[in-house]
Amino acid sequence: MRVYVPLTLPGLAEAHKAGELGPAPLIAYAVTPALREWYVSDDIEELEYAALSRAAQASLRHLAVDRQAPRRRVVVAVDVPDTVAVADPDRGLDQSALGEVRLALPVPLDKAAAVHVDSDEAERDVSAAAEALGAADVGDDDAQFTVDGAEDHELLWYDAKEIPDLVG
Repeated sequence: MRVYVPLTLPGLAEAHKAGELGPAPLIAYAVTPALREWYVSDDIEELEYAALSRAAQASLRHLAVDRQAPRRRVVVAVDVPDTVAVADPDRGLDQSALGEVRLALPVPLDKAAAVHVDSDEAERDVSAAAEALGAADVGDDDAQFTVDGAEDHELLWYDAKEIPDLVG
């Protein structure tokens, strides 16, 4: 199963140093039955993109907490055995948990298929979105517009071998 782990650049640096994504349990995003039902698509590429987008939203939440982290969303795509990634059946229909899975074990970073990171040009919008997230969560439409502005930026694709360059 391909899962998408939301991080920040400092989080990616820590994973690189440790050689693994962890500690477990770790929140990630994947094509779950609830995500399939919500997205109403059978196209696996569209579903994978939806899971990646959910992870990018979670990365934005990490940035809202870690004000010192560079304002770039980071998502690591990793292939794990199906038994390692478990969706919480009690949260299956919760809109905020669509695609969410818990990884029961740390994942060796050498299992990473790719890393997705915002470009430098996205930093201003991502920074504004991280600042506006709290207000958007309580229904502020202007703040939600700002948060949505970060989603207008596509994450760039990097080979996992480029992680040292991204965190160096």
